[in-house]
Amino acid sequence: MEYFINCNSSPLAEYNTPLDKTRAEHLYRRLGFSASVQTITAAVGQTAGNLVDNLMNQALAAPVIPPPEWADWTNANYPEDDDLARPIKRAQQEEFTLSYVNSLLDNNLRDRMSFFWSNHFVTELDVYNCNSFLYYYINCLQRNALGNFRTFVSEIGLTSAMLYYLDGVRNRGNNPNENYARELYELFTLGEGNGYTEEDIIETSKSLSGYTERGEEGCTQVTFDSDNFNTDNKTIFGQTGNWGYDDTIDILFTQKADLIAGFICKKLYEFFVHPDSTNDQGGNAPDIINGMAQRMVSSNFEIAPVLSELFKSQHFFDETAIGVIIKSPFDLYLNFFKETSFTYNENDLLEVVGNSTVLGQELFDPFDVAGWQRDREWINTNFIIGRWISMEDLLLDLYGADSGQFATFGVEVTIASGIDPGMESDPAVVARAIVDKLTPKGLLEQSQYDAAITVFREPYENTNTIESGNWRITLENADAQVYLLLRHLSRQPEFQLK
Repeated sequence: MEYFINCNSSPLAEYNTPLDKTRAEHLYRRLGFSASVQTITAAVGQTAGNLVDNLMNQALAAPVIPPPEWADWTNANYPEDDDLARPIKRAQQEEFTLSYVNSLLDNNLRDRMSFFWSNHFVTELDVYNCNSFLYYYINCLQRNALGNFRTFVSEIGLTSAMLYYLDGVRNRGNNPNENYARELYELFTLGEGNGYTEEDIIETSKSLSGYTERGEEGCTQVTFDSDNFNTDNKTIFGQTGNWGYDDTIDILFTQKADLIAGFICKKLYEFFVHPDSTNDQGGNAPDIINGMAQRMVSSNFEIAPVLSELFKSQHFFDETAIGVIIKSPFDLYLNFFKETSFTYNENDLLEVVGNSTVLGQELFDPFDVAGWQRDREWINTNFIIGRWISMEDLLLDLYGADSGQFATFGVEVTIASGIDPGMESDPAVVARAIVDKLTPKGLLEQSQYDAAITVFREPYENTNTIESGNWRITLENADAQVYLLLRHLSRQPEFQLK
């Protein structure tokens, strides 16, 4: 990770200093898809302990997306003619996409975590191609997002989306399919080559067999068929018996608890704290991950206590942890909506989903079982240009729909920054406040601020308003000033970070 080396040496001990603006924004950018000016203002001065407890309690209490009317549909509920069925299925997918994206915007930590798990327990809608399977897969992610990881592993493996995606429906006792058994260890619990053998995979595939009953109609939820279960004795991690699905999960979490906790906590650390979890430069990330893993095992694999301890820690709030993760496409757009509180509609959200797909993050469809690779991959040569252009298009749409909200945003930021918008003010101070609101640690160089301020002044460049001391954020062209500044800012490297 040559672009951001992790030198963080702070401990997992609790951070007790009341949060300043930078650290409050840092918390919300990592635990959810950021937050409004008003939310950050309310968070400033609180302790990490109280704020994290409140956010965790809200997340644990958040309702899942209710089942749509088609949640239990099979192919029998659609017209037999594919040309008639196809637009109905597309409309349902669009409906559910909007429900889930709104949940990402509304439910902070709970759906930040469900989104994380969708890139861990990966499935692809294009492969299983059943809307009902999609609903129950996301339902499983939401219900278990902050729950018990052992229960989560057990439940996700029996969702029809996963059984179809990793060939569980083809895993018959007399002809075992090893695909899910391999990914259960390699990607979902232990990590590649970590604590299992090829023989363990072969034997595990036999113990997971039998979930093959697909019903008479396509898109029927998969159930267990005892005739397709392998009844031979199997030896898994040195344990021999006529093991079935539940036995396998028990053996895995009993025999490999420390390895599982270490693997999962490393992924959580790299997602929430820093993409570099080594200690090459004197940081203590491995020690932090080890502490998280110990907490996970001692908590019987409950996820919430592990994250609570991390989010309250000095390590999480260390200066070197702020602004070092590259925004995913969804972060780029959803953070912007939350931070500005701009009014958006369903078309805007669908535009965001479409743009994210173009930029390599297709909702419900990671490109393979390993998921989106994140971080540096988000800003390769092709994607960075797409990020610039798509943000400019989104800004133009929002500005055209309601330009006045841009000035309103400028007023909110100036108030939150202690600048009175009703008094004569320096546009350079206001521009800087807006820039600092939308970047984790501001811009790197003063020359970058100078360029941003020049853009901000542009609507008044041919007047003497500024020079005469009559400028204020409430002037008629203030909305255009903020729009031009945001368009300029969207191309800055610091805007790509969280």
